[in-house]
Amino acid sequence: MAQSSVSAKSLSFGSTVFADGKVRFNLWAPSADQVELVLFTADKRQIDVPMIKDAQGWCSLVTDEAQHGTRYQYRINGDLMVPDPASRFQPEDVHGPSMVVDPAQYKWNDQKWEGRPWHEAVVYELHVGSFTPEGTFKAVEKKLDYLQDLGVTAIEIMPVSDFPGKRNWGYDGVLPYAPDSSYGTPDDLRDLIQAAHSKNMMVLLDVVYNHFGPEGNYLHAYAKPFFTECHKTPWGAGINYDGAESAVVRQYFINNVLYWLNEYHFDGLRLDAVNTIRDDSAKHVLVEIAEAVNEGPRRKRQIHLVLENDDNNAKLLERDAKGKVKLYNAQWNDDIHHALHVIATDEKDGYYADYAESTSNNDGIGHLARCLTEGFAYQNEPSPYRHGEIRGQVSKHLPPTAFVSFVQNHDQIGNRAFGERIHLLADDSINKAISAILCISPSIPMFYMGEEWGSQAPFFFFCDLGPELAPLVTEGRRNEFAKFKQFQDPAKRNAIPDPVNIETFAKSRLDWSDLEQKDHKEWLKLHKELLQVRKKHVMPLLASSEPPAARIALRQRGLMILEWKFAGKGTLRLVANLSDTEVSSEEIKQPAGTKLIFDSSSAGTAKVADSVLAPWSVRWLVENDTIQ
Repeated sequence: MAQSSVSAKSLSFGSTVFADGKVRFNLWAPSADQVELVLFTADKRQIDVPMIKDAQGWCSLVTDEAQHGTRYQYRINGDLMVPDPASRFQPEDVHGPSMVVDPAQYKWNDQKWEGRPWHEAVVYELHVGSFTPEGTFKAVEKKLDYLQDLGVTAIEIMPVSDFPGKRNWGYDGVLPYAPDSSYGTPDDLRDLIQAAHSKNMMVLLDVVYNHFGPEGNYLHAYAKPFFTECHKTPWGAGINYDGAESAVVRQYFINNVLYWLNEYHFDGLRLDAVNTIRDDSAKHVLVEIAEAVNEGPRRKRQIHLVLENDDNNAKLLERDAKGKVKLYNAQWNDDIHHALHVIATDEKDGYYADYAESTSNNDGIGHLARCLTEGFAYQNEPSPYRHGEIRGQVSKHLPPTAFVSFVQNHDQIGNRAFGERIHLLADDSINKAISAILCISPSIPMFYMGEEWGSQAPFFFFCDLGPELAPLVTEGRRNEFAKFKQFQDPAKRNAIPDPVNIETFAKSRLDWSDLEQKDHKEWLKLHKELLQVRKKHVMPLLASSEPPAARIALRQRGLMILEWKFAGKGTLRLVANLSDTEVSSEEIKQPAGTKLIFDSSSAGTAKVADSVLAPWSVRWLVENDTIQ
């Protein structure tokens, strides 16, 4: 065995295969007294090698006893066996050995792929394990033709970082660099991404940098500075982004961002719940992440960074004078979801109360109109649900593409007690109107898997934790709903599906046989039509470097008229009746010089010039449209 030390300046996380075949192992273990590398060779030998720790806590070793495919662990203080926290693959799950992976062995053929501009994004969120019966990367790859035909241009994959057990939403991951083995191998994931690129489709990945999951995280045993008691999160102690020794922690996650973009050719990342990332540094880690992307992969191809951020921080979404993204392309706009949900279902519990009434007394229509034209519904204004706390920042100067709009996603379905989708909560006429608004409005549309055919399959919260944690998760899940009136009876709470029961997961899988039914075929046909309208008439407008000038008219209860004027390109106009009664107004009439591009009303295009609009009807028109 050849062994050598490496200077701290050249250190990177995990195992690295060199051109000469040797492998370098790096572990940051400032809290460990003793560290050994344990290699499991192909000929069934076990090699234990003591590692020397430097003054900064790094243990580094280069050896010719390992190669691509070699499995290994670290022994901490002569006892505890742990995986590599930057493991590239865990064939035996989070408690087992890590595997050396040489990314250079994969042969890419997408070298000409430079990505697609963000304004062309039509996002489809999916969970690998429940999207298909097989629940694998390879099975998702087989559905790419279907998604392309639908009109999807960007697949967003829920987190794949290794989690405990065989099923999980992915937000309980503990090894951020390792694709979960239940979905397939690292090369299976690369195959999926490469196949998507061949079909002119982007692939985005959800990543979680606000916490580690409750099982399989061994960092506390040998790298305590990864965490801080100065900041708390809903999941416990915060990750140390701003305290002593935080530089290594920050680099661990920045490297992870670059890892997914460079080694897997992902076209972008969606960062989960960044409002729970607490960082009092002079430069917030979110800014440092985006700057690292700007200085790296964004120089070569189009990379898109998306946030989930309950703080509604518009500063992270700023554009420069030429309309170019400075840091982050967009944010999931929970505000528009909440407004649409209230309009569709009339639910007003919890945070929905903030969207039930607007200043124009339009039962949430005012909030929806503001989201569609200005981004956030709350822009530095008090939130009644939050007891008057000021919410959001001014966003009306940002382009519509800075916001991802949706009426369903994994959270908004799965965090309901019984995982109901919108098609079980609202009538078809309402869902049709909402779909027409979502698909054609200038903001970036996102769909949750199965939404396009009106799937009524639930999406429950599910996981596969060990025997110590499983009962606590079951109890905790049901107690979450104890504050709601309908679940104050313990018997009713016990009816909430058990997250650790495998049947809960099985029921969450999409049923593709739905597509054999007439009504589901009609929903799919509708979404294809809507996305074709978007591609033909809206995407060309969004290519403008200047945000459109928007106008809102709320003339009577349920009637909403919006316009977006794109400088030098044309005007997009929406006329919608989001009520159960017919409305009449002269402003409903089609203006001269405009072209109707979609009409959901039962009256059809023959009466588009009338001043009357049927209940739950949506019309889209364009002016000066150069697309024939």
